[in-house]
Amino acid sequence: MKTALTSCFLCLLVGLIVALSLSLGAVKLSVEQVISGFTSSSEFYFTIHEYRLPRTILAILVGGMMALSGALVQGVIRNPLASPDVLGISQGAGLAAVLLMTVFPSISISWLPWAALSGGFLSALLLWCLCGSHSNAIKLALTGIAMAALYSSAVDFLMLTRPLEINNALLWLTGSLWGRSWDQITMLLPWVILVPLGFALSKKLNLISLGDDAATSLGQSIPRTRLLALAAAVGLTASCVSICGPIGFLGLIAPHIARRLVGGQHQLLLPCAMLVGMIILLLADLMARIINPPIELSAGIMTAIIGAPYFLWILVKIK
Repeated sequence: MKTALTSCFLCLLVGLIVALSLSLGAVKLSVEQVISGFTSSSEFYFTIHEYRLPRTILAILVGGMMALSGALVQGVIRNPLASPDVLGISQGAGLAAVLLMTVFPSISISWLPWAALSGGFLSALLLWCLCGSHSNAIKLALTGIAMAALYSSAVDFLMLTRPLEINNALLWLTGSLWGRSWDQITMLLPWVILVPLGFALSKKLNLISLGDDAATSLGQSIPRTRLLALAAAVGLTASCVSICGPIGFLGLIAPHIARRLVGGQHQLLLPCAMLVGMIILLLADLMARIINPPIELSAGIMTAIIGAPYFLWILVKIK
Protein backbone atom coordinates (compact mmCIF):
# COMPACT_ATOMS: atom_id res chain seq x y z
CA MET A 1 0.00 0.00 0.00
CA LYS A 2 2.82 2.38 0.90
CA THR A 3 4.62 1.63 -2.37
CA ALA A 4 1.47 2.27 -4.40
CA LEU A 5 0.91 5.60 -2.65
CA THR A 6 4.54 6.57 -3.20
CA SER A 7 4.30 5.75 -6.91
CA CYS A 8 1.07 7.72 -7.28
CA PHE A 9 2.61 10.70 -5.50
CA LEU A 10 5.68 10.62 -7.76
CA CYS A 11 3.50 10.39 -10.89
CA LEU A 12 1.43 13.37 -9.72
CA LEU A 13 4.63 15.29 -9.01
CA VAL A 14 5.90 14.58 -12.52
CA GLY A 15 2.62 15.85 -13.95
CA LEU A 16 2.75 18.99 -11.84
CA ILE A 17 6.31 19.86 -12.87
CA VAL A 18 5.44 19.19 -16.52
CA ALA A 19 2.59 21.71 -16.26
CA LEU A 20 4.92 24.25 -14.63
CA SER A 21 7.58 23.59 -17.28
CA LEU A 22 5.13 24.42 -20.05
CA SER A 23 3.85 27.50 -18.26
CA LEU A 24 6.98 29.12 -16.83
CA GLY A 25 10.02 30.57 -18.53
CA ALA A 26 11.21 33.86 -19.97
CA VAL A 27 7.52 34.45 -20.73
CA LYS A 28 4.94 33.23 -18.21
CA LEU A 29 1.84 31.69 -19.82
CA SER A 30 -1.58 31.02 -18.36
CA VAL A 31 -3.29 27.63 -18.53
CA GLU A 32 -5.46 28.83 -21.42
CA GLN A 33 -2.42 30.08 -23.34
CA VAL A 34 -0.58 26.79 -22.79
CA ILE A 35 -3.55 24.79 -24.10
CA SER A 36 -3.93 27.09 -27.12
CA GLY A 37 -0.21 26.64 -27.84
CA PHE A 38 -0.89 23.11 -29.06
CA THR A 39 -2.82 24.45 -32.10
CA SER A 40 -0.81 25.70 -35.06
CA SER A 41 -2.94 28.83 -35.45
CA SER A 42 -2.11 30.11 -31.97
CA GLU A 43 0.47 32.83 -31.33
CA PHE A 44 1.91 30.61 -28.59
CA TYR A 45 2.38 27.62 -30.90
CA PHE A 46 6.13 28.09 -31.31
CA THR A 47 6.72 28.68 -27.59
CA ILE A 48 4.81 25.56 -26.54
CA HIS A 49 5.01 23.05 -29.39
CA GLU A 50 8.43 23.88 -30.80
CA TYR A 51 10.31 24.98 -27.69
CA ARG A 52 8.97 24.01 -24.27
CA LEU A 53 7.17 20.76 -25.10
CA PRO A 54 10.12 18.95 -26.78
CA ARG A 55 12.57 19.88 -24.04
CA THR A 56 10.05 18.80 -21.40
CA ILE A 57 9.58 15.43 -23.10
CA LEU A 58 13.33 15.13 -23.47
CA ALA A 59 13.79 15.85 -19.75
CA ILE A 60 11.34 13.04 -18.95
CA LEU A 61 13.13 10.58 -21.24
CA VAL A 62 16.69 11.51 -20.25
CA GLY A 63 15.87 11.75 -16.55
CA GLY A 64 14.20 8.34 -16.50
CA MET A 65 16.82 6.61 -18.64
CA MET A 66 19.80 8.04 -16.74
CA ALA A 67 18.22 7.06 -13.42
CA LEU A 68 17.53 3.52 -14.68
CA SER A 69 21.12 3.27 -15.90
CA GLY A 70 22.39 4.29 -12.47
CA ALA A 71 20.15 1.77 -10.73
CA LEU A 72 21.42 -1.02 -13.02
CA VAL A 73 25.06 -0.09 -12.36
CA GLN A 74 24.45 0.04 -8.61
CA GLY A 75 22.73 -3.34 -8.76
CA VAL A 76 25.62 -4.94 -10.65
CA ILE A 77 28.39 -3.42 -8.55
CA ARG A 78 26.35 -3.83 -5.34
CA ASN A 79 27.21 -0.32 -4.20
CA PRO A 80 24.57 2.41 -3.75
CA LEU A 81 27.24 5.05 -4.37
CA ALA A 82 28.04 3.76 -7.86
CA SER A 83 26.82 5.42 -11.05
CA PRO A 84 27.50 5.34 -14.81
CA ASP A 85 30.24 7.89 -14.18
CA VAL A 86 32.08 5.26 -12.15
CA LEU A 87 32.42 3.09 -15.25
CA GLY A 88 33.73 5.99 -17.35
CA ILE A 89 30.84 5.81 -19.82
CA SER A 90 29.87 9.48 -19.55
CA GLN A 91 33.50 10.59 -19.70
CA GLY A 92 34.17 8.40 -22.75
CA ALA A 93 31.20 9.88 -24.56
CA GLY A 94 32.32 13.37 -23.54
CA LEU A 95 35.86 12.76 -24.81
CA ALA A 96 34.60 11.63 -28.22
CA ALA A 97 32.33 14.66 -28.52
CA VAL A 98 35.03 17.13 -27.48
CA LEU A 99 37.50 15.45 -29.85
CA LEU A 100 35.08 15.95 -32.73
CA MET A 101 34.38 19.59 -31.86
CA THR A 102 38.01 20.59 -31.35
CA VAL A 103 39.74 18.63 -34.12
CA PHE A 104 36.98 19.20 -36.68
CA PRO A 105 35.44 22.55 -35.66
CA SER A 106 33.75 23.07 -39.03
CA ILE A 107 31.94 19.70 -39.05
CA SER A 108 28.16 19.67 -38.85
CA ILE A 109 26.77 19.58 -35.30
CA SER A 110 24.52 16.70 -36.40
CA TRP A 111 27.53 14.40 -36.07
CA LEU A 112 27.94 15.20 -32.38
CA PRO A 113 25.41 12.66 -30.99
CA TRP A 114 26.90 9.87 -33.08
CA ALA A 115 30.42 10.71 -31.92
CA ALA A 116 29.35 10.76 -28.26
CA LEU A 117 27.43 7.52 -28.67
CA SER A 118 30.45 5.83 -30.25
CA GLY A 119 32.70 7.12 -27.48
CA GLY A 120 30.41 5.73 -24.80
CA PHE A 121 30.31 2.28 -26.34
CA LEU A 122 34.05 2.21 -27.05
CA SER A 123 34.82 3.13 -23.44
CA ALA A 124 32.53 0.32 -22.27
CA LEU A 125 34.19 -2.13 -24.65
CA LEU A 126 37.63 -1.13 -23.42
CA LEU A 127 36.51 -1.56 -19.82
CA TRP A 128 35.16 -5.01 -20.59
CA CYS A 129 38.38 -6.02 -22.38
CA LEU A 130 40.49 -4.87 -19.43
CA CYS A 131 38.36 -6.58 -16.79
CA GLY A 132 37.15 -9.70 -18.56
CA SER A 133 33.77 -11.37 -18.30
CA HIS A 134 34.44 -12.98 -14.91
CA SER A 135 35.84 -9.98 -13.06
CA ASN A 136 34.35 -9.07 -9.71
CA ALA A 137 32.44 -5.89 -9.00
CA ILE A 138 35.31 -4.18 -7.15
CA LYS A 139 37.75 -4.63 -10.04
CA LEU A 140 35.13 -3.36 -12.47
CA ALA A 141 34.50 -0.23 -10.40
CA LEU A 142 38.17 0.58 -9.77
CA THR A 143 39.08 0.10 -13.42
CA GLY A 144 36.16 2.30 -14.44
CA ILE A 145 37.27 5.07 -12.07
CA ALA A 146 40.80 4.95 -13.50
CA MET A 147 39.53 5.08 -17.09
CA ALA A 148 37.15 7.94 -16.23
CA ALA A 149 40.08 9.95 -14.84
CA LEU A 150 42.05 9.24 -18.01
CA TYR A 151 39.21 10.40 -20.27
CA SER A 152 38.69 13.56 -18.20
CA SER A 153 42.39 14.37 -18.43
CA ALA A 154 42.26 13.90 -22.20
CA VAL A 155 39.32 16.32 -22.40
CA ASP A 156 41.26 18.92 -20.40
CA PHE A 157 44.28 18.44 -22.65
CA LEU A 158 42.23 18.98 -25.80
CA MET A 159 40.63 22.16 -24.49
CA LEU A 160 43.97 23.59 -23.28
CA THR A 161 45.78 22.88 -26.54
CA ARG A 162 42.95 24.15 -28.76
CA PRO A 163 41.61 27.23 -26.95
CA LEU A 164 39.92 28.68 -30.05
CA GLU A 165 37.56 25.75 -30.46
CA ILE A 166 36.44 25.16 -26.87
CA ASN A 167 33.30 27.30 -26.68
CA ASN A 168 30.94 24.65 -28.05
CA ALA A 169 32.73 21.95 -26.08
CA LEU A 170 32.37 23.83 -22.81
CA LEU A 171 28.67 24.45 -23.43
CA TRP A 172 28.03 20.81 -24.29
CA LEU A 173 30.04 19.48 -21.32
CA THR A 174 27.82 21.34 -18.84
CA GLY A 175 24.85 19.17 -19.88
CA SER A 176 21.92 21.13 -21.20
CA LEU A 177 18.45 20.78 -22.71
CA TRP A 178 18.69 24.21 -24.32
CA GLY A 179 18.07 24.26 -28.06
CA ARG A 180 16.91 20.63 -28.17
CA SER A 181 13.99 19.88 -30.46
CA TRP A 182 11.86 17.05 -31.83
CA ASP A 183 14.87 15.83 -33.84
CA GLN A 184 16.73 14.92 -30.66
CA ILE A 185 13.66 13.14 -29.29
CA THR A 186 13.45 11.11 -32.50
CA MET A 187 17.10 10.11 -32.11
CA LEU A 188 16.61 9.08 -28.48
CA LEU A 189 13.35 7.14 -28.83
CA PRO A 190 14.87 3.91 -30.29
CA TRP A 191 16.98 3.54 -27.15
CA VAL A 192 13.90 3.46 -24.95
CA ILE A 193 13.67 -0.23 -25.93
CA LEU A 194 16.44 -0.83 -23.36
CA VAL A 195 14.05 0.13 -20.54
CA PRO A 196 12.08 -3.17 -20.69
CA LEU A 197 15.40 -5.04 -20.79
CA GLY A 198 16.43 -3.34 -17.57
CA PHE A 199 13.12 -4.22 -15.93
CA ALA A 200 13.48 -7.85 -17.09
CA LEU A 201 16.72 -8.13 -15.10
CA SER A 202 15.06 -7.15 -11.81
CA LYS A 203 14.88 -10.61 -10.24
CA LYS A 204 18.42 -11.47 -11.34
CA LEU A 205 19.74 -8.26 -9.80
CA ASN A 206 17.97 -9.19 -6.57
CA LEU A 207 19.95 -12.44 -6.52
CA ILE A 208 23.22 -10.64 -7.28
CA SER A 209 22.59 -8.39 -4.28
CA LEU A 210 22.96 -11.51 -2.12
CA GLY A 211 26.56 -11.89 -3.28
CA ASP A 212 28.24 -13.75 -6.14
CA ASP A 213 28.55 -17.04 -4.25
CA ALA A 214 24.93 -17.05 -3.10
CA ALA A 215 23.64 -16.06 -6.54
CA THR A 216 25.71 -18.75 -8.24
CA SER A 217 24.46 -21.40 -5.81
CA LEU A 218 20.91 -20.38 -6.73
CA GLY A 219 21.62 -21.03 -10.39
CA GLN A 220 22.31 -17.45 -11.43
CA SER A 221 24.89 -16.82 -14.19
CA ILE A 222 26.73 -13.80 -12.78
CA PRO A 223 28.82 -12.94 -15.90
CA ARG A 224 25.80 -13.12 -18.22
CA THR A 225 23.60 -10.99 -15.97
CA ARG A 226 26.39 -8.49 -15.41
CA LEU A 227 26.99 -8.24 -19.17
CA LEU A 228 23.31 -7.66 -19.95
CA ALA A 229 22.84 -5.11 -17.18
CA LEU A 230 25.98 -3.18 -18.06
CA ALA A 231 25.14 -3.29 -21.78
CA ALA A 232 21.72 -1.81 -21.04
CA ALA A 233 23.27 0.82 -18.74
CA VAL A 234 25.85 1.73 -21.37
CA GLY A 235 23.21 2.10 -24.07
CA LEU A 236 20.98 4.22 -21.85
CA THR A 237 23.82 6.46 -20.65
CA ALA A 238 25.59 6.90 -23.98
CA SER A 239 22.38 7.72 -25.83
CA CYS A 240 21.37 10.34 -23.24
CA VAL A 241 24.85 11.89 -23.06
CA SER A 242 24.99 12.02 -26.86
CA ILE A 243 21.85 14.19 -26.88
CA CYS A 244 22.18 16.40 -23.79
CA GLY A 245 25.79 16.09 -22.73
CA PRO A 246 26.93 14.67 -19.39
CA ILE A 247 24.44 15.45 -16.60
CA GLY A 248 26.19 14.78 -13.33
CA PHE A 249 24.80 13.11 -10.19
CA LEU A 250 21.51 12.10 -11.83
CA GLY A 251 22.42 8.42 -12.15
CA LEU A 252 23.68 8.46 -8.55
CA ILE A 253 21.09 10.28 -6.49
CA ALA A 254 17.89 9.15 -8.24
CA PRO A 255 18.36 5.41 -7.48
CA HIS A 256 19.51 6.24 -3.96
CA ILE A 257 16.40 8.33 -3.24
CA ALA A 258 14.22 5.62 -4.76
CA ARG A 259 15.88 3.00 -2.55
CA ARG A 260 14.97 5.01 0.52
CA LEU A 261 11.37 5.31 -0.70
CA VAL A 262 10.57 1.74 -1.78
CA GLY A 263 13.47 -0.44 -0.60
CA GLY A 264 15.98 -2.52 -2.50
CA GLN A 265 13.73 -4.90 -4.44
CA HIS A 266 14.54 -4.08 -8.06
CA GLN A 267 10.99 -4.76 -9.28
CA LEU A 268 10.00 -1.64 -7.31
CA LEU A 269 13.31 0.19 -7.28
CA LEU A 270 13.82 0.51 -11.04
CA PRO A 271 10.49 2.19 -11.96
CA CYS A 272 10.63 4.37 -8.85
CA ALA A 273 14.18 5.46 -9.74
CA MET A 274 12.97 6.43 -13.20
CA LEU A 275 10.21 8.60 -11.74
CA VAL A 276 12.64 10.28 -9.35
CA GLY A 277 15.08 10.88 -12.21
CA MET A 278 12.33 12.50 -14.26
CA ILE A 279 11.41 14.77 -11.35
CA ILE A 280 15.02 15.82 -10.72
CA LEU A 281 15.80 16.68 -14.34
CA LEU A 282 12.45 18.38 -14.96
CA LEU A 283 12.97 20.45 -11.83
CA ALA A 284 16.59 21.23 -12.72
CA ASP A 285 15.65 22.36 -16.23
CA LEU A 286 12.76 24.45 -14.91
CA MET A 287 14.97 26.15 -12.32
CA ALA A 288 17.64 26.78 -14.96
CA ARG A 289 15.07 28.67 -17.06
CA ILE A 290 13.35 30.76 -14.40
CA ILE A 291 16.18 31.84 -12.07
CA ASN A 292 17.37 34.70 -14.28
CA PRO A 293 15.38 34.87 -17.52
CA PRO A 294 16.10 35.24 -20.39
CA ILE A 295 19.54 33.91 -19.43
CA GLU A 296 19.49 30.14 -18.97
CA LEU A 297 21.76 28.00 -16.84
CA SER A 298 22.56 24.44 -17.85
CA ALA A 299 20.50 21.62 -16.40
CA GLY A 300 23.75 19.83 -15.57
CA ILE A 301 24.77 22.71 -13.32
CA MET A 302 21.45 22.55 -11.50
CA THR A 303 21.61 18.78 -11.00
CA ALA A 304 25.10 19.26 -9.53
CA ILE A 305 23.75 21.93 -7.16
CA ILE A 306 20.97 19.53 -6.13
CA GLY A 307 23.06 16.37 -6.12
CA ALA A 308 26.35 17.43 -4.53
CA PRO A 309 24.87 18.32 -1.09
CA TYR A 310 22.80 15.13 -1.12
CA PHE A 311 25.89 13.08 -2.00
CA LEU A 312 27.85 14.69 0.85
CA TRP A 313 24.96 13.93 3.21
CA ILE A 314 25.11 10.28 2.11
CA LEU A 315 28.84 10.16 2.86
CA VAL A 316 28.30 11.71 6.30
CA LYS A 317 25.60 9.13 7.12
CA ILE A 318 27.84 6.21 6.18
CA LYS A 319 29.49 4.79 9.27
